Amino acid sequence: MKVISILGSTGSIGVQALEIVRLHPDLFKVASLAAGSNTRLLEQQIREFKPTLVSCVDSKTADELKRRLRDYSPPLRIEHSIEGTIRAATIPDAQLVVAGLPGSTGLIPTFSAVEAGKDVALATKEVLVMAGGLFMERARKKGVQLLPVDSEQSAIFQCLQGSGEAEIRRIILTASGGPFLDLPSAALADVTRDQALNHPRWKMGPKVTIDSATLMNKGFEVIEARWLFDVPGTKIEVVIHPQSIVHSMVEFADGSILSQLGPTDMRLPISYALAFPRRIESGAAPVSFPKIGSLTFMSPDYDRFPLLQAAFSVLEQEGTGPAIVLNAADEVAVELFLQGKIPFSKIAWIVQESLQSIPSASPGTLEEIMNFHEEIVEQVRSRWAS
Repeated sequence: MKVISILGSTGSIGVQALEIVRLHPDLFKVASLAAGSNTRLLEQQIREFKPTLVSCVDSKTADELKRRLRDYSPPLRIEHSIEGTIRAATIPDAQLVVAGLPGSTGLIPTFSAVEAGKDVALATKEVLVMAGGLFMERARKKGVQLLPVDSEQSAIFQCLQGSGEAEIRRIILTASGGPFLDLPSAALADVTRDQALNHPRWKMGPKVTIDSATLMNKGFEVIEARWLFDVPGTKIEVVIHPQSIVHSMVEFADGSILSQLGPTDMRLPISYALAFPRRIESGAAPVSFPKIGSLTFMSPDYDRFPLLQAAFSVLEQEGTGPAIVLNAADEVAVELFLQGKIPFSKIAWIVQESLQSIPSASPGTLEEIMNFHEEIVEQVRSRWAS
């Protein structure tokens, strides 16, 4: 039986990971959960999966959770804040940590899991966007296994199994194109919050859903793939594939291309990461190719989706600083859009302007990376929040 910890248990990835655990109680046991402020759902998860440690966003939320669990008898430690999340990520019993915390909040706990020698099912792109070189170095040093959870990175990972020392000629990341693929560019300024959150294929959290609408999410995946699979940006290509059945492809030196196909259901890559190297029932519905009819591919419009080009440009620059600016500025811009303070079209503008105007740096340690990220967040927020 594999003992796991789930960081971000009340988010989209965490909820679906627990669905896999529910399907296979003989294969998985939950040691710890870390979540935000959704105490109602976290209480339900605690009662069903019986972890020995949980962490939530702050002391007030922890007190509310304790109140809800007054009648709960199994041994349980309730922690909070970043310290509690780190303890959840490093709990001795766990063998595998599902890193599903959104944004930069997942960076330090995921690093802590690696330092504790835990294998990591990685769903938090920002870990590799902000600190790819440092993170991969630590993972190699500790001898831990990184199992990608994003459908695209999981597809590449699956295509590489059994390929030995085969040379990668090209990684082809597929993108659905988001909800505004066919919307006239002039209409993007009038896009509403609800429209942007209505992804045509995937059910995800609000941040990643907005990033999918701007294709920033695909840009993050380009940076993520560069580090996960040790290939330069020049060997990574993005194609628009609206049906989202081909999750990504790898072209090898001999011209052969392997792809991984499957339903648009995150439980498939999650189950693969949890049970690796086994394949187990995920609960995903089978694909009906006659019903789909055809699979189409097209090149992305970089003028329409400039943040995708920005990600490729960041990979061409020295150091980690540009990627941190890209991530921090996008984090703030998406936050402002979700709060109704800027129009949708302003997201890309703010990120591009930040990349051009904010002096870059080359932070080398985890502390320096986090400090630089917070500095950029504050700069961008103070400039655009009003």
